[in-house]
Amino acid sequence: MKFLNKANIVILYVLVFFTALSSCTKQGTENVKVFTNYVSPFIGTGGHGHTYPGATVPFGMLQVSPDNGISGWDWCSGYHITDSITIGFSHLHLSGAGIGDLGDIRFMPVNKKVNLAQAFKTRDDIPFKSNYSHEQETAEPGYYSVFLKDFNVKAELTTDLRTAYHNYTYTKNDTQSLVIDLGYAFNWDKVELSSLKIEDKFTVSGFRHSSGWAINQKVFFVAKFSKAINNFDLVADERYTEENSVTGIKTSAQLFFNNLGEDKLRVKVGLSSVSVANALENISDSMQNFEVAKNKASKNWNEALSKIEIETPVDSLKTIFYTALYHSQLAPVTFSDENGELRLENDRIVKAENFTAYSTLSLWDTFRAQQPLLTLLEPNHVADIINSMLAYYEPKGILPVWTLYGNETNTMTGYHSIPVIAEAYLKGVKGFDVNKAYEAMKATMQQDERGLDYYKKYGYIPCEFLEESVTITLEYAYDDWCVAKVAKALGKTEDYDYFMDRSKSYTNLFDAKTGFMRGKFQDGKTWREPFDPKHSAHRIKADYTEGNAWQHSWFVPHDVENLIALHGGDEIFASKLEQLFTESSEITGDNISNDISGLIGQYAHGNEPSHHIAYMFNRANKPWRTQYWVREILKTQYNTTPNGLSGNEDCGQMSAWYVLSSMGLYSMNPASGEYEIGSPLFEKTTLNVSDDTFFIIEAEHVSDTNIYIQSATLNGNDFNQTVISHQQIIQGGTLKFVMGPKPNKNWGIKN
Repeated sequence: MKFLNKANIVILYVLVFFTALSSCTKQGTENVKVFTNYVSPFIGTGGHGHTYPGATVPFGMLQVSPDNGISGWDWCSGYHITDSITIGFSHLHLSGAGIGDLGDIRFMPVNKKVNLAQAFKTRDDIPFKSNYSHEQETAEPGYYSVFLKDFNVKAELTTDLRTAYHNYTYTKNDTQSLVIDLGYAFNWDKVELSSLKIEDKFTVSGFRHSSGWAINQKVFFVAKFSKAINNFDLVADERYTEENSVTGIKTSAQLFFNNLGEDKLRVKVGLSSVSVANALENISDSMQNFEVAKNKASKNWNEALSKIEIETPVDSLKTIFYTALYHSQLAPVTFSDENGELRLENDRIVKAENFTAYSTLSLWDTFRAQQPLLTLLEPNHVADIINSMLAYYEPKGILPVWTLYGNETNTMTGYHSIPVIAEAYLKGVKGFDVNKAYEAMKATMQQDERGLDYYKKYGYIPCEFLEESVTITLEYAYDDWCVAKVAKALGKTEDYDYFMDRSKSYTNLFDAKTGFMRGKFQDGKTWREPFDPKHSAHRIKADYTEGNAWQHSWFVPHDVENLIALHGGDEIFASKLEQLFTESSEITGDNISNDISGLIGQYAHGNEPSHHIAYMFNRANKPWRTQYWVREILKTQYNTTPNGLSGNEDCGQMSAWYVLSSMGLYSMNPASGEYEIGSPLFEKTTLNVSDDTFFIIEAEHVSDTNIYIQSATLNGNDFNQTVISHQQIIQGGTLKFVMGPKPNKNWGIKN
């Protein structure tokens, strides 16, 4: 993990976190527990976390947050803690993604007239940029504020599900003005067309069409102001106009308001992928003011966070946990409008009937832990996510891979809509048409795109035909297993046999001589040479996705017992696993993937392919090694500073791993309906399954040294196994562990 050079920033935020904790706990009452007090949205805004500090609500449509205004991998969310310049506050952001896009519909309060007709090629050219200090910056769930030094304006932001609220406090007697910028873009984003219109003295509308990671992104907006617009400038492609509307590739506006009376300007903004009319309809009740919205957002977050209550004397652990739980519920984001409409990539407008449509589906990441966490916390949301995926399936007949603002990006490998659907159905989640979903799963795995033609023909993807062939083969094998399990549940025996047989395709790439999954040529005999398991190649001449053989050779979550047998048994397999964590952390190659981070040996916690691996010791009859390494990861890969994530947050996955693992659970194979037992971090964890059903995990004697399970009971009965089912959890009860400083090598062992 890389740390910032600006140590003073880290020290500052540590002090801010704990000052907030000590003061905020006094604000609660004995009857209301304020879980939001333990959340710091700044965690992950440093290093390679790629999170944003701005305001949103759980799974909200809008993420109103500051933009630093420069392109760069560590600015994928628009913001990085090392920066101290902003160009304004846009309404759409990605949380922890590895590619930069969005940053649409940007507002910036200023106290003077600026020249919008000059070309803005870089941030340095922007006349409305401002310096700010992190000492005058605040973030909490649903709220963000910062003081803009260059314009002497305090900016405050909050949201509800489909409305953003801005509160700008100007210095007395200063010009009260606002810039709306639809033209400036950074990272992958590129404006194709934009428009602004002064609807009346209190209302502005417009749209922004762009291409980038989302190839056809259309954002419509309406903004309503608390003060009348006295005057305005409109600019299109570096030219002013006298009209009250303007259209061009890059458009912007400067609005001037009456500075008499109060020094505050309040703005409400609604967005839509469909139309200006829908954006207007998405704006909440006009009587709702900023403070009401802020309090409502805080309440919504507190309710979301209250579903898991932890008990520990260590406040820093509470900060890490509840911030992780917060980050786990930022995405997917609401995409359908108040009336249910949404725009598909082909510009077709469809309606989500009886469900909320979601976008920002980072499925390669989130199927591993974030989606399993949602099956415990928000099963109704899971059903809506699946209904959303089925809506995206309709135009092309293929389930989504990575959906951004209704667009298929085809980013990352596999088709991991499939395990999300399989997991939900097999866990008993209701609210979607399983027959339609199964049809989509089967059709997706039977088509020929993205290497499936080679996979079906050869039983693996030959390395000379497609980059990242090993990773893709392994992930298709798992997807096949998921299809097979649903087929069996639906009584489709022939399909079950077919896909279960195909799920063994991973065996074709296992090299018994080296103990790794390797690239193999079309002839079925020849391995790619030379072979170095530490070698990484990013996208080009690569057998593995964002990693190397050490990190990817373990992805057989559906058939671990056979993978162990291929290695030669428990002892050899466990020894190889141990070597993964103790090998040197050197990564070789001329084009090493930046995503390889958070290294413990060759284990790379900063990227998702490693996330299940520590739990595999359980299946090799060495659960105490799972307990040891899970605790080591919890301890070394997360902290309370802006550098508190060892890699991209990836829309909730990095944080969901912490939430589940710190509870003592993990979904090594999500669609199995089982959770592996690790090493619980807290004295007591209470999962609120429903209003009257609770699942409690207790860990007697737990501490930094007492990390090993000595014994366990489930509802008072001996519990001597390393897995627990989803059904056992949602029925409620108490799982109690007794912890100690030395391994009990008899607990959890299969005889």
